[in-house]
Amino acid sequence: MGVAPETTVVLAIRRSVELLVGMYAVAKAGGVYVPVDPDQPDERNAYIVEAAAPAVVLTTERDEFVAPGENSVPTVLVDSADLSEFSAERVTDADRRAPLRSSNTAYVIFTSGSTGRPKGVAVPHAAIVNQMLWKRDYFGLGADDAVLLKTVATFDLSAWEFWSALVSGGRVVIASADGHRDPAYLNALIGEHGVTTLHVVPSMLEALMIDGDGRLAGSLRRILAIGEALPVATAERVVEHNTARLVNLYGPTEAAVSVTAGEVVDPSGASVSIGVPEWNTRVYVLDERLNPVPVAVPGELYLAGAQLARGYHGRVDLTAERFVASPFESGERLYRTGDLVKWTAQGELDYLSRTDFQVKVRGFRIELGEIESALREQSDIREVAVIAREDERTGSQLVAYVVPESGAALEVAELKTSLGSRLPSYMVPSAFVVLERCR
Repeated sequence: MGVAPETTVVLAIRRSVELLVGMYAVAKAGGVYVPVDPDQPDERNAYIVEAAAPAVVLTTERDEFVAPGENSVPTVLVDSADLSEFSAERVTDADRRAPLRSSNTAYVIFTSGSTGRPKGVAVPHAAIVNQMLWKRDYFGLGADDAVLLKTVATFDLSAWEFWSALVSGGRVVIASADGHRDPAYLNALIGEHGVTTLHVVPSMLEALMIDGDGRLAGSLRRILAIGEALPVATAERVVEHNTARLVNLYGPTEAAVSVTAGEVVDPSGASVSIGVPEWNTRVYVLDERLNPVPVAVPGELYLAGAQLARGYHGRVDLTAERFVASPFESGERLYRTGDLVKWTAQGELDYLSRTDFQVKVRGFRIELGEIESALREQSDIREVAVIAREDERTGSQLVAYVVPESGAALEVAELKTSLGSRLPSYMVPSAFVVLERCR
């Protein structure tokens, strides 16, 4: 079908065996997989499909995904494709339309954008390989391990779950399409199938422990927490009631999953460290003039090394803004994370906050400007501001403050419905506060 290195292929398949089959097929052909969530609004998916410009869309009869938008894209149903005329022999470069190189793009994941439209992060094969080989070595993954696949494919954490079992000879245990929302179901699945490796955002880790009265399945050997700040109280309960190894990791979508790792042994301080750099990764804590800051002084975190993304798909301007020339190594790029951190006296990194309006909710990265842009398009809204409020019991919650046009009566239910037709559910604010315009 013309798929070759740098050719994009949309994967519009809910979590299933077919999703893995489709993803591995794209990689074998040398193409670039672009995950699309069939449950997201058509308008958002139409933009992603148009921006990705795929050669083909892979879906299934069950998922009933029809590529939205004006451009016609060929579609293949993975669960009913006739493969009888194709060889089952191993695919080599001689079979591909062009040689596959480590610098070629492996996937493009679209994440929230501050301009009101999602942006696609293009990650090369070399970055994923470096991450997986480090992970296999650091955690001792082997053929007797089982990895739980429960993360949606549009979240970069899923790359761990899709690929780490393949490089270690282990098993993949696939949660049902909606299973990632149900802690009781996940705890039962982990225990039933002897899952040894759990990748999880801290808010879900807390939910799993609440469901299990503090205890997780005895089969777990390691828990990798990433995507949000790991609360000290959560870490303390995991260490106290479970034998699994707990590691706190950090990494933006613009790098292949994680770039720093910290063992959590005695989480009794004010915060849980995000640790030290992983293989072939360099981190810099810099001031506004790109000068390194002393220990204990806050600064912005910059990343360099093998795991950086190539940039933003089709966005040269945005790539140049965030991936800057390094003043420390000739020819090297630095990625500006926008995260405020500091070095500890022990040589580890402590995460502090953001330097902009980006937030994390249940591990999903959200640009508040994208939500505000969608709200401003409502005819009865004059002004709007969206923030993330922290709650000890429920974690981060989005709250929208809106000022209606003079004489307009805003209905919160209608606002939520309208936003839900444009944005994924995790970006729709949980609460709306309607304010009178100040005079």
